[in-house]
Amino acid sequence: MEQQATISVSNNVIHCRGPWTLPNLAELDRLGGMLQWPDAPTVVYDAGEVTAMDTGGALLLQQSINDLRREGRRASLRGLKPEFTELLQMVETQWSHLDNGTAVHRAGWAERLTRATQQRKESAVRALAFLGESTVAFCRSLMRPHSIRWRALLRILELDGVRALPITGLLTFLVGVVIAYQGAEQLRKFGTNIFIVDLVGISLLREIAPLIVAILIAGRSGSAYAAEIGTMKVTEELDAVRTLGISPMNLLVLPRSLALVIALPLLTVYADVLGVFGGMLIASGQLNVSFTEFMARFEEAVSVRHFLIGLGKAPFFAVIIALVGCYQGFQIRGGVEDVGRHTTISVVQSIFLVIVFDAICSILTNWWDL
Repeated sequence: MEQQATISVSNNVIHCRGPWTLPNLAELDRLGGMLQWPDAPTVVYDAGEVTAMDTGGALLLQQSINDLRREGRRASLRGLKPEFTELLQMVETQWSHLDNGTAVHRAGWAERLTRATQQRKESAVRALAFLGESTVAFCRSLMRPHSIRWRALLRILELDGVRALPITGLLTFLVGVVIAYQGAEQLRKFGTNIFIVDLVGISLLREIAPLIVAILIAGRSGSAYAAEIGTMKVTEELDAVRTLGISPMNLLVLPRSLALVIALPLLTVYADVLGVFGGMLIASGQLNVSFTEFMARFEEAVSVRHFLIGLGKAPFFAVIIALVGCYQGFQIRGGVEDVGRHTTISVVQSIFLVIVFDAICSILTNWWDL
């Protein structure tokens, strides 16, 4: 007959008997709550009759010992079998780590600020190192074009360029419609209907179309880069690639970066055309500005420099999106949850950096009267 798990007290000695395993923890906890614990400064746990113990039983025993020690009393253990002793020591070690983590959490604001600053500093150093490694790899690929994985580049160009045409075209078309419609309400009041061409043409070509396309690609492609590379890292595919002597930078980062540098300017031109077309439809329907009048005014009011400024931003947006997505993928250390977290971070950081870069470009072009 299997012995039951029990706990009892006699002469300042706590006797532990039977299987201290997970199915018996509820009963042991109930018995412990009914005991009259000794008030002596030193309490001995006699575990010589413990027949079985798992992590749950070791955790309950360690918790009982720690409760006595917090009261300022000494607690000792005797008779426990060697295999159970090793398990209890492992639980005690993990318990001490938990206590240390709680102490760090309760540390003062100055210590927390120092730790946060140190973490940001280490993250910045890793990001700069990744940027430098990417730059070196790009320069080497320019000197040796045959080292570029053209097949992978063309596949990514199709996935992130050609297949992004529908959503990009639809969104920029609707943005052109919204800009023209809102502008029409104001221009009609002053009888300056023809200036809808200036509003739609300059705003779309110079700022809005490149920015909208970059934000779309950051959410669509940048997140995919982080998730793909992160999954490869979790499944140890990257370790296998390095074992084969293949550089992950040449295999994963360069094809994606070069494909986006090619695709994003083309998508920007495509978005310019559809956005202006959407504005043209609203101008014809709301302000009686015909297509012929719209195009004549467009050639006169919208200079080529506005188009070139918007188009010139696209390659830089592409580099930002590709590098941030790939960098966050390489930073994944844990499992599936870590993949999702870094994927989200890649989208947020890409959009933030794209907008910051666009703002800097706007300030500079204003200073230079462009």
